[in-house]
Amino acid sequence: MRHNNEINHFKFSPSTWIVPTFLLVVIWFVFYVENSFNIDLGNHGILPRTFSGLQGVIFSPFLHGDLSHIANNSLPLFILTTALIYFYREVSLKVLVYGILFSGIITWIIGRESYHIGASGLIYVLVSFIFFKGMMTKYYRLMALSLVVVVLYGGMIWYVFPDVDHKISWEGHLAGLLTGFVFAVRFKTPDYVKDIQYEWEKPDFNPQEDAFMKRFDENGNFVNPPKPEELMVEYEEILAEPVKYVYVFKESKEEDQVDE
Repeated sequence: MRHNNEINHFKFSPSTWIVPTFLLVVIWFVFYVENSFNIDLGNHGILPRTFSGLQGVIFSPFLHGDLSHIANNSLPLFILTTALIYFYREVSLKVLVYGILFSGIITWIIGRESYHIGASGLIYVLVSFIFFKGMMTKYYRLMALSLVVVVLYGGMIWYVFPDVDHKISWEGHLAGLLTGFVFAVRFKTPDYVKDIQYEWEKPDFNPQEDAFMKRFDENGNFVNPPKPEELMVEYEEILAEPVKYVYVFKESKEEDQVDE
């Protein structure tokens, strides 16, 4: 049986697939326009520490250099955005919007004097947030999701260090990793672990009055087993509960019959 919090928070909605699909459509449309009309929009990326380069904070996630670049970013972006909205629906919009802004601003501050483009900064935000937040919640489903992210994308950690590949914006990756970690700490999510409150967890619980606890002494020994007549009374009370049967009759028709 699924827990109440899973029913309330872990469910597919239109936004679960519409938002990831919309992001991919925009990214591929921009790439199509660039190649079809021989337009270079790379100068609208992040150019660190320049006023004109600030526009790249908004535009850079939608700009890609070549087919390999956009293809490598598309699948992780779709999978991670879908996972984010499904498991962290309450904060998903904040993570996406603020993730683009803050990771872009950090890249603008620490980046090399070159145009930084691509959705990889946002991808690192998502990987970082999903991993760290899942571990912080201590909820088994979200921790399992964190481990899946590590298995699939754990190798990306090497691309946050300089000199791995001069063509890769390690600054953008590092900015995304730091942004996702800060979001995991700051953004609050439901307490999935506490979706069931047992009787002994309630503030007004008194062990001296609890029928079950009366069967044990102060050392935890089982000293007061129920008597057979007490069990019979409980059993008879269960049998005494009325049982209702509802019969529904449906007239058989020839067209409803099938051959076996």
